[in-house]
Amino acid sequence: MSVDWAGCGYAALVATGGVVGYVKAGSVPSLAAGLLFGGLAGFGAYQISRDPKNVWVSLATSGTLAAIMGQRFYRSRKFMPPGLIAGASLLMVAKIGTGMLQKPSES
Repeated sequence: MSVDWAGCGYAALVATGGVVGYVKAGSVPSLAAGLLFGGLAGFGAYQISRDPKNVWVSLATSGTLAAIMGQRFYRSRKFMPPGLIAGASLLMVAKIGTGMLQKPSES
């Protein structure tokens, strides 16, 4: 079983972003969203680690965050946090997408 380290790092980044938003601005919605989406991303990374073809939770989580935070970045032009999370989410979508397109290895 190989661990999806990129997915785990992404989950940690999203959850940490929610905690930092709460600590810096007292934003309870930021904390709730960060922990919810970080937890979903962590669960998705766990699923990919167990079965590399089981990408749907990770793909839905990173795709949703890419769309939401991409809109916020477009409106505010602030890199932190919407630009960072949108960029990381797009990278995760690209990673998952390229993994889906690769030919399965013969074992």
